[in-house]
Amino acid sequence: MKQLPAILLIGAALLSCTNKQATAAPQQEQADTATVANQHIEAIYEPEDSVQIEKWLSMQHNDTNIPLFYARKFLGKPYKAHTLEGNEKETLVVNTRQVDCTTLVENVVALTVCKQQKKKTFQDFLRVLRDLRYRGGELKDYTSRLHYFTEWIIDNTKKGYVKEVGGSQSLFSNVQTVSASYMSNHPEAYEALKRNPSYLPEIRDMEQSITGKMFRYIPTEKVQDSQELREYVKDGDIIAITCEKPGLEIAHLGFAVWQKDGLHLLNASSMKQNMKVVEETLTLYRYLQKNPTDTGIRVIRIQP
Repeated sequence: MKQLPAILLIGAALLSCTNKQATAAPQQEQADTATVANQHIEAIYEPEDSVQIEKWLSMQHNDTNIPLFYARKFLGKPYKAHTLEGNEKETLVVNTRQVDCTTLVENVVALTVCKQQKKKTFQDFLRVLRDLRYRGGELKDYTSRLHYFTEWIIDNTKKGYVKEVGGSQSLFSNVQTVSASYMSNHPEAYEALKRNPSYLPEIRDMEQSITGKMFRYIPTEKVQDSQELREYVKDGDIIAITCEKPGLEIAHLGFAVWQKDGLHLLNASSMKQNMKVVEETLTLYRYLQKNPTDTGIRVIRIQP
């Protein structure tokens, strides 16, 4: 999500293929539209997505860190931006074949929640993913999607899926005051807003609802390896990189991975040398130093 728009949440019973109606979807050749029995969830995906999700949910493993277990299943998957866009009607999109930083996070959280709840079907996954991606879990139209990650955190904290980590003010020493305006200031960057300018007032209202909210974060200089950082940041935590880009509050997302030399980031990387999901070889401290507009990290933990 290093390129703009950076925080768009584009952007986690298995129906047999006989229960799906194959249909063409923009930018997703031969995708399937499925209405899930009893849930009536319409989703766009390909058969391999549903097969893969159910395979992962049925896996038996000894890894006690479920988020990191699932995040590593995406290693090597190609990076692709805007996989949720291009559909005339806002529809739940599932794509395990290509991800960006936010769809990686949503897929992993949905898988983790299903595993914790001992749910093993694609229907369960669709229900959780829809709940995570849309305000109040209700898919209405494009404006009901949680586009800014701050609102995503707030909404999914209310639902009990995640909780923002806080702690020692010596570590979480800086305060971010959210100023959200990028989407309404740059509607030309969003296909749905170009097609539907009538959405802009609702987008502005949403931006205003989070503008002015304040959150403590760990500044870049304190993301160096320390006992205190290891105490508060755990493997598999969601890392939200704060930034100073006009109108944006979060520049990029990934998962915390501790190594001997410090904290690293597992992420869907849009860097030219990567363009796939990787565990960064640089420590997160060094990674943050490469981009002067990155200011630090907020830490979000998936709840049991």
